[in-house]
Amino acid sequence: MEKGKLIVLSGFSGSGKGTVVNELLNRYDDYAISVSATTRSPRQGEKEGVHYFFKTVEEFEKMIKNDDFIEHAVFVNNHYGTPKEFVDKKLNEGINVILEIEVVGALKVKEKLPDTIMVYIIPPSASELKNRLVNRGTESIDVINNRLKRAIEEIDFIKSYDYVIINDDLNECVEKINNIIHSEDNKKEDLSSFINEFKEELKDLT
Repeated sequence: MEKGKLIVLSGFSGSGKGTVVNELLNRYDDYAISVSATTRSPRQGEKEGVHYFFKTVEEFEKMIKNDDFIEHAVFVNNHYGTPKEFVDKKLNEGINVILEIEVVGALKVKEKLPDTIMVYIIPPSASELKNRLVNRGTESIDVINNRLKRAIEEIDFIKSYDYVIINDDLNECVEKINNIIHSEDNKKEDLSSFINEFKEELKDLT
C-alpha cells in the first residue's frame, strides 16, 4: 500500500480554510483531518478522539518529554499538539492527513518532516477577507481589525509554503488542492506580486 501524504493547510482567519478541509473530507475518501491533543476542557458536544484527545497537563507534559508530538504550542493558557501516533497510523493506511494549523506550528512540522506538503489558502483580496470576517457576524469590529493586523504579520510567512491557493471559487480551490496532492508534477505558481499587493491593501484597511 502506498503511504499517505502529510499536508499542512493554513490561512488567515476568514480565508475559508475550514470549509475547504470539510469539502476535501466529504468529496474524497483518502483524506483525514489530524486530531490534536489539548489540555483544555471539552466543550458541549465535543467527543474524545473525534474533536480532540483531551489530556491533563501532566499527561501532556509526559507526551512532550517522550517526543510524542510532531509539533505543540501553548495558546490562551492551554496546550495543543499534533500526536505522532495518530498521524503515522493514518499515513501507513494510505490516508492523506491534513493538519489545519497556524504558520508557526506549520514551519515546525516542515522542519521536522521535510516531505510535508505546505498549502496556504488566501482570499482573492484583502477587502474580500474583511467582508468575510464582517459577514460572519460573530466578532466585534475591534476583533476583526486585530485579525487583519495579524494577517499583515502572517503574510510574510507565506513564502515558506509550497503552494498558495486563492480561494475565490470553492469548487476550484478544493479541486486544485486535490490535484496538487495527487500529482507530482504540479508547478508552484509565482504569486509574489499578488501577495505584495494583498499586503499593501491590508495595511490600507487597518
